[in-house]
Amino acid sequence: MPASRIDRDSPLPYYAQLKAILAADLEAERLLPGDRLPGEHELCDTYGVSRTVVRQALGELEAEGRLRRHKGRGTFVASPKVAEAMTQHFSGLAEEVAARGGTLHNEVRRLEVGPAPAAVAGELEIEPGEPVMVLERLRIVDGKPWSLVTTWIPRAVGEELLEEDFRTESLYALLEGKYGVTIAQGRRTIEAIAADDVAAEALGVRAGDPLLLLTSTAYDDDEMPVEHFVARHRADATSFQVSVIRRRSPSAARSGPR
Repeated sequence: MPASRIDRDSPLPYYAQLKAILAADLEAERLLPGDRLPGEHELCDTYGVSRTVVRQALGELEAEGRLRRHKGRGTFVASPKVAEAMTQHFSGLAEEVAARGGTLHNEVRRLEVGPAPAAVAGELEIEPGEPVMVLERLRIVDGKPWSLVTTWIPRAVGEELLEEDFRTESLYALLEGKYGVTIAQGRRTIEAIAADDVAAEALGVRAGDPLLLLTSTAYDDDEMPVEHFVARHRADATSFQVSVIRRRSPSAARSGPR
């Protein structure tokens, strides 16, 4: 650990100072993902603070996703979360990972034509049971399982995709670049769920651990649905960035800024 000290004369609480010291180590990469931090007693001795101070500092860093604490094992530096944008730009994971210089690999678990479940049929505006292309992928970012995704595409749009290699290919790039399908807009929702046995095994977490469920439907220029997917993301490895715009009411616009 660095020689940084708690300033006893500072108006900042001790926990905030300790948090800043540890955060500086993270930012300077003196502590790297997977590194184990000293134990609580050692941190108390090193910085001359109480166990309550140490626990509060570690707790805040854990809440921010920068540390992970495992009962009986200790506190470890967390891997950076992959940020997926949910803004006016409708992009896919391959584009997001490439933009930040990361690597993406897909483990294709299912690629076939199957009947559309009722909920999927409703999203794709087809009849339940109508044949659709089904693509299930375990998406691995920088060598670590990140999300388990099931995608459904109307057969008229996606039947030729059965011959593609989705281990490295981007679905959106193929649709737009090779098959002339335009992804113009979409609708996405996020909710918190608990991992079932299937997702837990695939993602390397325990059953019951928190996941983020992302549900998405994409539309072409004619506002026809061309893709629907459900993605279960590791909550400890994922963050979503959302751009929002405030719409002012007509009365507020007339009255000017307040």
